This record gives sequence, C-alpha cells and structure tokens, in this order.
Amino acid sequence: MRNNKFSTRAIHVGQEADPVTGATIVPIYATSTFTQKAPGEHKGYEYSRTGNPTRSALEECLASLEGAQYGLAFASGSAATDAVISLLEPGEHLVSCSEVYGGTFRLFDKIYGRRGLEATYVDDSNPEAFGHALTPKTRMVWLESPTNPLLNIFDIQSIAKLAHENGSLVVVDNTFATPYLQNPLALGADIVVHSTTKYLNGHSDLIGGAVVTSNEALYKEMGFYQNAAGAVPSPFDSWLVLRGIKTLKVRMEAHQRGADEIASFLVDHQAVAKVYYPGLKQHPGHDLALKQMSGWGGMVSFKLYDPTRVDSFFRNLELFAVAESLGGVESLACHPCTMTHATIPEVKRQALGITPQLVRLSVGLEDPADLIEDLQKALRV
Repeated sequence: MRNNKFSTRAIHVGQEADPVTGATIVPIYATSTFTQKAPGEHKGYEYSRTGNPTRSALEECLASLEGAQYGLAFASGSAATDAVISLLEPGEHLVSCSEVYGGTFRLFDKIYGRRGLEATYVDDSNPEAFGHALTPKTRMVWLESPTNPLLNIFDIQSIAKLAHENGSLVVVDNTFATPYLQNPLALGADIVVHSTTKYLNGHSDLIGGAVVTSNEALYKEMGFYQNAAGAVPSPFDSWLVLRGIKTLKVRMEAHQRGADEIASFLVDHQAVAKVYYPGLKQHPGHDLALKQMSGWGGMVSFKLYDPTRVDSFFRNLELFAVAESLGGVESLACHPCTMTHATIPEVKRQALGITPQLVRLSVGLEDPADLIEDLQKALRV
C-alpha cells in the first residue's frame, strides 16, 4: 500500500474494512477502556489515552502520507510541538527560524525558556546563517517552510545537512504545505509536525496535531510523552481528520488555483504594497519552492500601503471571514499583528516584517471570482 499514489494512500492506509461488521469507514471507537480476557491479556488496546483504534488508523495514514514509519496524533498542533520540544534537556540549545507561529514562539520562549532551553532565532533564510548559529549544545533545528505568515521558503535539504554534521535533529512544521505538496523527511528532516486543525482536516471543525518520524528511538520517546502527558485527540476528532484527509489532494489543488488568481490580482492592485506568495516568480523563494515542493499552497499574505485602511478593509469583507486559523473550505482573513502573532514582542514582529499593514489570507474553495470581488470591494472602501 505504501507504494500506491497519494490519494489512494489517503483513502486506504490504516482504513481497512472493520473486521467485525465489515464497515467500510473506520468506526469511531467511543470508549475510554477495553475489556481484557484476563489481566494483561487484551487485543492490543487497554485505555484510550494510551491507544485507540480510530486514532491508530489516523496515525498510520499520516505516517504513510509523509513517507514516514511512525505517526503520533495529538489534541492540538501546540501539543504536538510540545511533545517534540520535550526531547530537549535543560541547557540544550535550539536553533529556529525567526518567523514561526506565535504559539510555537510562546512555547519556546515563555514555557521551555523558563526551564533552561536556550534558543537562537535566525533571521536569514541562507543555510549558512543556520550553520553559523549551530553550537556543540545545539540539539535541534526548527523550521517552518513556507513560514507563517510571510511565506518564506527554507532550503530544508541544505540546512538538514549542516545540522546533521553538527549532530542536531531537524524538525519541520509542514502545516502550510501539507504532505501533498512537500515531504520534509525525504529532504533530510528527522521529524515533521502538523496542525491537523488546518488543511489535513480542512473543515474548521476540530483542533488537532500530529508528529511523524522514521526514527524509532524518537518515536518511542515522543510516544511515551504522548501517553504520559495525555494530550491526545478524541476518537471523533481522529475520525474527522481521517475524513478530511480523503479529499486532501483535490482540496489542495483547488486552494492553490484560487490562491494563484488572488495573488495575481493583488500584485496589480494600487492599494497593495507587497504580496507574499511563493507561486509568484518575483518571490525570493520561488525557485527553491519549485525544487522542494510540488505546489505553492493556498496561503497568500500582503501589505497595504496605507495603515489607516487596515481596519476598514477587514470590516468590509463579506466572503472572507475575519478569523484565526486556516486551511478550511471557507476563506479566512487574519491580521497576524493582533491575532496569530500577538504573543511575539512588537520590536521582534516589526523586525520580521509582521507590521500592522500585513494581512494573511487563507484561500478557501469558493469561486475565485467571487473572492476577488470581495477583496476588491474591501480594498476600495
């Protein structure tokens, strides 16, 4: 099954017909515990925090889509991130790209920083900048590619080579790209993180996260943490992500078609100062994205010339919902400065380019012409 094409694996891996009833779709095993014939004599499951058949199906499918051996599902993307950072000991060093999701920065800086984690943030996308940041204590390098919210692209393969020469692990948050458009493990990463809340589920009706790896030792260590900390998804949420994954290929292709049209529209609009979208040839990471991705995704960010028009722009949107999150069938507009990245200190946000004029769009599956008309009206007011 692992040699089948992406959509086939998304629909079938880990999702064989139920052996008891023949149910074609994986059942929702809504149980907290499992009856044992005698103490320690069970059918592979004891307690749903430790393992649940619906969750196991999701974990197997996610691993297959990323080309990994092992998958772990969590109650949120932040919980998945936490499980990965738990691999680090106090006093060890983390190198991260500067532009990360605000919740990830919060974990690095506010939670693990108090516990002795040392973190260095690299502003430059050049792999050599990451090489210079590595020290003998560096245990982990953390990347987002494309980044949130400015859609920068990092050379995963080159950075992974430098990190491995230093004895460091490489983690890639692949939420924006999804396994359909990018497979970081094939580029040299050791661990991939996802917020399954986003594109993998695709319907804005759950919170979830996932970690995949082909390193058995790392899998066992994070699996122990998953069970011990207990931040696992419910059987129903696991089932919802499985349902979403079945249509991931067709959804991502449609998201990208819409994003292509919207980016092209915004580039030519007089109210727009700059557009961030890897599909544009003028994007600094365009050629690299062509090399390590099979598409650009459905996220588009842009800056308005006039900061006084930001409020009216958001207030006059109709089809784009003003909301955090991304990757659903409905289009969303976000103001990173006050929403997703508000936890990052203002001086750091400004240095990164996350300014009050920045708007982040998650392009949904509505007709692109209708979305462009909605943007046109909001930009005109």
